[in-house]
Amino acid sequence: MSRDQKSSSLPVLPCSRLQKKAKSSLQSSLQAVEDQVKICGHRRDVDVFELFLSKRELTEVVDLSRFKNLKYLWLHHNKLHGIAFLTRNYCLTELYLNNNAIFDIEGLHKLPSLHILLLHHNELTNTEVMVKELKGMQNLKTLTLYQNPLSQYNLYRLTIIYHLPVVELLDWKQVTEKERRYNITIFNHKKAHVIQSIAFGGKVDASWNPKSPIRQKRVSRLPSDFAFGNNVNKTVFDDPEDAVLVRSMKRSLMAITSMNWDTVPTREEEYEETKMMDSAQMMMLSLR
Repeated sequence: MSRDQKSSSLPVLPCSRLQKKAKSSLQSSLQAVEDQVKICGHRRDVDVFELFLSKRELTEVVDLSRFKNLKYLWLHHNKLHGIAFLTRNYCLTELYLNNNAIFDIEGLHKLPSLHILLLHHNELTNTEVMVKELKGMQNLKTLTLYQNPLSQYNLYRLTIIYHLPVVELLDWKQVTEKERRYNITIFNHKKAHVIQSIAFGGKVDASWNPKSPIRQKRVSRLPSDFAFGNNVNKTVFDDPEDAVLVRSMKRSLMAITSMNWDTVPTREEEYEETKMMDSAQMMMLSLR
């Protein structure tokens, strides 16, 4: 009998060892969920607001979409690799996933109500993927990512702060205004140039190209914080450089006056009457 015939004659197992392990893990997580529901005394899934499933050696978790009103979920100190079990938990506000083996966070963007997200001590490596998943979360205030491979990147903290401006506490450290301003100089050079030009009346390039007229658009109504005064032309510019240019051309004039001493006769000239006795003249020098 040939080797191919021997291999084809081997019995085919109904499921692999890996499938059995995954099934066993799902059953364990299902049992853990049911135990928590019973402990809390809930009879309906809509009454479940929190689940404590940490420190249970879980590698898989059953789909939790049945808990529509779930707000708090503890899954730290397990052996999870992903978060595919979170699909329709739109009310979830606090998610604790630290101390796992998570390397795939696809699906986090489906949790728009998150306020607190702990992901430290995992296997996350891609900062761009992380930012892409979290960028649309307007309510996220607390985020932890330390002790992940991505946190070894030199500009890791500044990158997260720049792309996720709503985050106020990163890795248990308060995000400061100094960090936000510094980010602009690193990631947005054009905006940094405009800010530095406008601040404190700094010098700007006021060159005017007649072939490239200023593009501006009038608005009928502006927010109250935009009004500087009744004597100011309230115009919104498409290009910030145009705003800088117009502002530089509208700066206040500084006038310096001085006596024109050439028109003032000396004592000898007054005595000899050799110069016409006209009124003295003033000189004025204007600077913008």
